[in-house]
Amino acid sequence: MAQPPFHLLPRALLIGLLAQAGFASAQSVDAAVLARLEPQFAALQPQMVAWRRDIHQHPELSNQEHRTAHLVAEHLRKLGLEVQTGVGGTGVVGLLHGGQPGKVVALRADMDALPVAEQSGLPFASQAKQLNMGVESPVMHACGHDGHTAMLMGVAEVLAGMRSQIKGSVKFIFQPAEEGHSRQEDLGKPVGAKAMLEAGVFNNPRPDAAFAVHLIPNLPSGMVGYRSGPLLASGDTVRITVTGKQTHGGFPWNGIDPIVASAQVITALQTVVARQLDITQEPAVVSIGQINGGNRNNILPAAVEMAGTLRTFDEGMRADAKQRIIRAAEAAAAANGATAKVRFDPFGYPVTVNDAALTQSMIPVLHKVTQGNAKEVSKFMASEDFSEFAKEVPGMYIVLGAAPEGKTPATAAPNHSPFFDFDEKAMPVGAKALAAMALDFLAR
Repeated sequence: MAQPPFHLLPRALLIGLLAQAGFASAQSVDAAVLARLEPQFAALQPQMVAWRRDIHQHPELSNQEHRTAHLVAEHLRKLGLEVQTGVGGTGVVGLLHGGQPGKVVALRADMDALPVAEQSGLPFASQAKQLNMGVESPVMHACGHDGHTAMLMGVAEVLAGMRSQIKGSVKFIFQPAEEGHSRQEDLGKPVGAKAMLEAGVFNNPRPDAAFAVHLIPNLPSGMVGYRSGPLLASGDTVRITVTGKQTHGGFPWNGIDPIVASAQVITALQTVVARQLDITQEPAVVSIGQINGGNRNNILPAAVEMAGTLRTFDEGMRADAKQRIIRAAEAAAAANGATAKVRFDPFGYPVTVNDAALTQSMIPVLHKVTQGNAKEVSKFMASEDFSEFAKEVPGMYIVLGAAPEGKTPATAAPNHSPFFDFDEKAMPVGAKALAAMALDFLAR
């Protein structure tokens, strides 16, 4: 039977045909090359552990990663890479030219820590403090970015040692500020991946694909998780000011109580997901995580401030949900005689979408380098600004299980916990996966 014109084919079928014609049917990297990665990363593990622990003891908040950036830049220079610093803030970029001309692949790691007081009890636990939005705060690598940086430093060392065999170039991107803003002077400005893109990180040369990995202790150690299409949710911060009329708490009829109105606003927001969005298509979350109002038990305040997060897996649903949040908040406040002003921070994170054809072509590679310890995973409600890179070029983001020794995925402290830790023995697996995907892509 003759095939219909390409533009009339179902999207899923078209993606499959393109994958067969391009990524999937092309010659992949030699199996012997992949096999040589195993002993190299095993030998490099002690150094990656040392880097990780050093970075962990000296964590730095978003766009304040000066020490970490210096450590990375010096390492890349020793490897003979072309190095740029100060890219999009404190970002570092290293360019490795292979022995033969070819495509360009980008590998990315994030460097920043979080304003969290560490309670892990590790011998190398952080005691550091930095200014977070102008206020001194404890700082901790509570999301594994210390491991991400150490792994990519290891990948750079291994690939630099085999540059004569590489067809094309590898761009190593060490990104600041994945966790968002930590400095008041950065408010209202793009940071992280978006800032690096605006600074030209994808220029001279432009990558043909980009890869990244994230450590999570809630998968078995050493397991690699992948998923085609949406993997991580969009992330938008919503801020709502509910304004009433201040009065004595004993005479509430003389004013307009913004606290009661705020309670009804929060309840109304839950109906956006529960009753208004078609969550049979994609899941969504609206959560209010912060509320501030009032300063005395018998005074009804003039206003209440609250902040929360919106998470979706579809950009159309994301835009629709924002409008519904505005409408729900304004209506609930108005029903109490109050007003609600809703605003979204200007630089939310888009959905992280793994390119279908690229993912399909890399699944066999992941199974090879993990000896079959790779699987398709469910979507995560976490968000990531690697999504900005994946909007520019085909991207693939994977997760690396790293439940600490003595813990199960169910009992391990999750990312962003003050008790967070991960199994350092998983790092060679993540580094090997990044290196293998880069080599395989360039060989096709």
